Amino acid sequence: MSDRRLTPANGRVAAAHLRGQVAAERFVEGEAAGVAAPVADLLAAPEGARDRQLLLGEAVTVYERRGGWAFVQAAKDGYVGYLAEAALGPPGRPTHRVAARATHLYPAPDMKTRERMSLSHGAQVTVTGEAGRFAETPLGFVPRVHLAPVERAEADPVAVAERFLGAPYLWGGNSAFGIDCSGLVQAALAACGIACPGDTDMQESLGAAAQGPPRRGDLLFWKGHVALVRDAETLIHANAHHMAVTVEEIAAVTDRIAAAGEGPVTAHRRP
Repeated sequence: MSDRRLTPANGRVAAAHLRGQVAAERFVEGEAAGVAAPVADLLAAPEGARDRQLLLGEAVTVYERRGGWAFVQAAKDGYVGYLAEAALGPPGRPTHRVAARATHLYPAPDMKTRERMSLSHGAQVTVTGEAGRFAETPLGFVPRVHLAPVERAEADPVAVAERFLGAPYLWGGNSAFGIDCSGLVQAALAACGIACPGDTDMQESLGAAAQGPPRRGDLLFWKGHVALVRDAETLIHANAHHMAVTVEEIAAVTDRIAAAGEGPVTAHRRP
């Protein structure tokens, strides 16, 4: 049975490449679009539960627009769901991503002006020029120090994850304003140029099974949970126990999860 999270088909419409594999009234190629909101919830159904989130500048393929909702597939990881149609804009060609934990976009190259929007780590913008300490984009001005070229991969996923320390936990969250365990892992790996799916069960097949003591950058999995290893004794994860991104001892987390009846570590992977 196909995974609805990765299968662009909803009965009414399906991606053309799925013809003969799924039932649908129409098969379409889809249209390219980009996320135009700072953060957009990707839902399992219109008005339904949040599965994940997409950030400004991320690319999607739109297969259907209906009743104010768009049925889309995200380019970064293939995740399928529904976005509010108002959160979409034309496809873009982002040149830079937000590399800081978060930043602001201003109407002028002046930090004393009232910001237009707040952008999370991972949001993407198209830089068209510079104005002093600011990068100019079609939407406004962003501090240059908070940006990095989209093609420049970072070297250490753990260092990226540490920028989110203290960020509030949010089920299905993918931004500095709210993030969950798999969202943190995806953000950290993506910034380092490592392709990463959106949900914990999908991430459990990343890389290769690791043997021996955990090393920095390894992934530890429990039932429904994932964490990044910082060193042989500690990890970093977004967790509902603290409702935040925290650093903890591996042994303490393992004991707490076992005491809650969720069992032992299920996988140790090295991306």
